[in-house]
Amino acid sequence: MNTLKTTLLMTGMLVLFVSVGYAVGGQDGMVLAFALAAVMNVLTFWFSDKIVLAMYGAREVGSGQLPRLRGLVETVAASMNLPVPRLYVIDSSSPNAFATGRSPRHAAVAVTTGLMELLGDRELKGVIAHELAHIRNRDTLISVIAATFAGAIYMLARMAQFAAVFGGSRGGGDRRDGGGLAGALVLAIVAPIAALLIQMAISRSREYEADQSAGQATGDPLSLASALRLLEAGARTRAMNASPTTAHLFIVNPLKGGGLMTLFSTHPPIAERIKRLEAQSGYTAAGSFPRIIR
Repeated sequence: MNTLKTTLLMTGMLVLFVSVGYAVGGQDGMVLAFALAAVMNVLTFWFSDKIVLAMYGAREVGSGQLPRLRGLVETVAASMNLPVPRLYVIDSSSPNAFATGRSPRHAAVAVTTGLMELLGDRELKGVIAHELAHIRNRDTLISVIAATFAGAIYMLARMAQFAAVFGGSRGGGDRRDGGGLAGALVLAIVAPIAALLIQMAISRSREYEADQSAGQATGDPLSLASALRLLEAGARTRAMNASPTTAHLFIVNPLKGGGLMTLFSTHPPIAERIKRLEAQSGYTAAGSFPRIIR
């Protein structure tokens, strides 16, 4: 179901992108939009991992360093039939982690020092399995494509806005009347918001899928559920200096926000993720959540 949802959302993003391209320049605008998307996707496909790792000052873990972390990663990677990804550590007290890379053979997992200090082995294994699930499910590539489309839609919408204000035409006809101006202005406002909402929905769908895949890989969904509770509390009390453009990469949202901002959240509610993991494990909530013994 999550895969079907992601496919439909990606299709919606493409339709929106083409529509904005047509609004800006008719058929020529659509061709330009596709060309722009292709160039941007190629660049992000090859360099996105290097960019995001550099953004957070991640340092690569050598073969003899952090044996606890490396051992868990190697164990989970073997169980999921994946190559062992490159490992990185981010010096931050905020507990979090993310995966990046264009393919399983060119992937990296980054964890914060705060995450390794906070979690026990079983919980850390659940987090690692979640990140490797993103790699196996090609979510790292999907998220890059979605973000690229969203950014391109924003740029095209801005072009449509300037074209409307300064008398640009649409398609093959001259649409300079008030209705055409109003329509172009509405498009310039609505399209970026719609693209952002679709991007966020794709991210939330992939988080659910990664949670489920992690539970299957470890045979212990409750370990990830316990980790999510600890990470949510830790991320709330120890804020991370994260960019909104990369927030979707992390296992829990590194940004603060509530109310209407939940509509634009890159992550599903932690309570709902835990509920699904509990259901996956066959656990029925009859009392307190069982804390994992370290």
